[in-house]
Amino acid sequence: MTQLHDFTGRTALVTGAASGIGAACAKALAARGASRLFLVDVDAAGIDALDLGACEVHRIVGSVADEALWQALEPRLAGLDHAIVNAGIGAGGLLAGLTLAEWRRVMAVNLDGAFLTLATSLRAMAGKSGSVVIVSSTTGLKPVPGIGPYGVSKAAVAHMARIAAAENARAGIRVNAIAPGGVDTAIWESGEDFKASLAAIGREATIARMAKTTPSGRFASAEEMAGSILYLLSDAAANITGHVMVPDGGFTL
Repeated sequence: MTQLHDFTGRTALVTGAASGIGAACAKALAARGASRLFLVDVDAAGIDALDLGACEVHRIVGSVADEALWQALEPRLAGLDHAIVNAGIGAGGLLAGLTLAEWRRVMAVNLDGAFLTLATSLRAMAGKSGSVVIVSSTTGLKPVPGIGPYGVSKAAVAHMARIAAAENARAGIRVNAIAPGGVDTAIWESGEDFKASLAAIGREATIARMAKTTPSGRFASAEEMAGSILYLLSDAAANITGHVMVPDGGFTL
């Protein structure tokens, strides 16, 4: 009997694959039998360092916001089975103090890049079934002061997933989103408050202190998020589309 979480012989695309949730997804797909992976990230060393066993791996270095990258890659993605739209960057600052350039820097990657990834993936799946998961955030559901462009971009990609689901359901392509709460990944490291806390008390204590805002009292691991994402990609979720999963340890309660 075929395992519902088996990706044997499947081809998948993962953006933001060099670290965190993206790297965990790439490793999990390879471990569950994926035969071919397309990994996209600006961090060449990070994606080169991934050990994915016998899986055929295509490493693409560049920004997901670069339309030319997708134009060049699209012919190679024909017959794609799965896509994880994960690449993103953080941002800080109150809305009234942000410049348009700061706003656009986040939107270019988190929203425009997600659109380019999704649209390219949908075309690559044309004529066959497939599944896509877009990584949103609880900050796209619950307003958190000081991260305006990040939260707005994550709200937008969650709604984009629902629109894509409605447009592609009859074609056999499922599109879902996942809105994690706190996850222990490198995305926090760009924040000035995090850097100051890191210098003062170290990473483990900093993450533990941040996790006190979550009812579960802890942040999730990237591997836990990868498990939820692969469930939505897999045949086990064959009747789920247009859904936003919220694995947040109760943060949005």
